[in-house]
Amino acid sequence: MPDSDLTQTFDYNARAEVFTQRGRMAKRSPVTYKRFATAAEAIRYAIEEMPAEMLAGAVLEVDEDRYGAAEIKNLYAAAGYPLTRAAPSAAAQPK
Repeated sequence: MPDSDLTQTFDYNARAEVFTQRGRMAKRSPVTYKRFATAAEAIRYAIEEMPAEMLAGAVLEVDEDRYGAAEIKNLYAAAGYPLTRAAPSAAAQPK
């Protein structure tokens, strides 16, 4: 599958933040965020460490652009992703 325009032009070295909502009652839960030195690290965190329920509502922000869960997954799967991929945690696996 060829990479999309997004994955071909995305800057994996830019600073990034991941915003998430915790728990099943996400609408009532506070939004939390983590800052990362690079977007690649933020994407790895979202895919490999976050539980699937949190990834579903996660937002990656890079240079004032925002990306949802599907885009985060595509950026992780892209040929240009610069970090070594590990198997996602059992918690991050879809049910």
